[in-house]
Amino acid sequence: MNVATGIRWLSSAVVGAALVVAGAASAQKTQLTVYTALETDQLKAYQEGFAKAHPDIELTWVRDSTGIITAKILAEKAAPKADVIMGVAATSMAIFEQEGMLLPYAPAGLARIAPAYRDPKNPPSWVGMDVWGATICFNTAEAAKRNIPKPETWQDLTKPVYKGQIVMPHPASSGTGFFDVTAWLQMFGEPNGWKFMDGLHENIAQYMHSGSRPCAAAAAGEYTVGISFEYRANREKARGAPIDLVFPKEGLGWDLEATGIVKTTTKLDAAKKLQDWAVSDAAMALYAANFAIVAVPSLSKPLPNVPADYASRLAKNDFAWAAKNREKILAEWTKRYESKAAPK
Repeated sequence: MNVATGIRWLSSAVVGAALVVAGAASAQKTQLTVYTALETDQLKAYQEGFAKAHPDIELTWVRDSTGIITAKILAEKAAPKADVIMGVAATSMAIFEQEGMLLPYAPAGLARIAPAYRDPKNPPSWVGMDVWGATICFNTAEAAKRNIPKPETWQDLTKPVYKGQIVMPHPASSGTGFFDVTAWLQMFGEPNGWKFMDGLHENIAQYMHSGSRPCAAAAAGEYTVGISFEYRANREKARGAPIDLVFPKEGLGWDLEATGIVKTTTKLDAAKKLQDWAVSDAAMALYAANFAIVAVPSLSKPLPNVPADYASRLAKNDFAWAAKNREKILAEWTKRYESKAAPK
């Protein structure tokens, strides 16, 4: 072997050894499957934040809208594929708890979490991350063209001037849509809640299968009013869309993004580490960049376009009632309003 050949052989051997070491390091990472309804544009920051704390654990996200991911988790009940459920509505987490699918666990720092933002049992089956709440995205440019006034209340949206100009999330697909419906039923009482939705339905152009899509449609000028939530509304406004954020005076539907461990996980140590991180100060700081209220209230920060008294505007929300009555509510809603659902 001449010198040049020897150098090439040595270089190849070094590179080969490095690849073996890298492959071994990758193989040693614990693979954690996480089912989520988090917005796609949030996942990268959360994944990177967790990786800094636990580089030995790799998260594999399975993402869809709240209603769809909830149905998927329930369909897999006999043989769950998820290790952790993260960023899914507390009303869905309450269903999983009722079905015996979650492992009670008290994450490090649990005492910091506000009682209203966690499962009341000790140890809890799920713990909240942040609050997301109802917001109307109102396109001021389209409204000016059509001489449509800015709404101030939910009841305003039943006025004839809004006919064909409103889109909202489908409650069977979207957690945002579901908390809108359950908030109206709780705020107005069930008979009056359905009466309100009958009037609203007259003005609805379409029920969309996403909590974000109605705001995006309003921001793009497809419709004047998009019933959505504050994170997406703020994102669209920050991008320059001609929208105002409207917080109806009667009160705002809301839910918690929450996290819990699936009882059947074979990777319990890694799952507990994700649950611990999810309630950490570092994680709360990431949530606070997107939402005005986080589960550790002292770590909440003001957000542009969101009123300072936002917390006091949230409607009373009984998660257990919403979970228990979910199928009945959705069946009644579907019977009344499915005719305007967007194609799937």
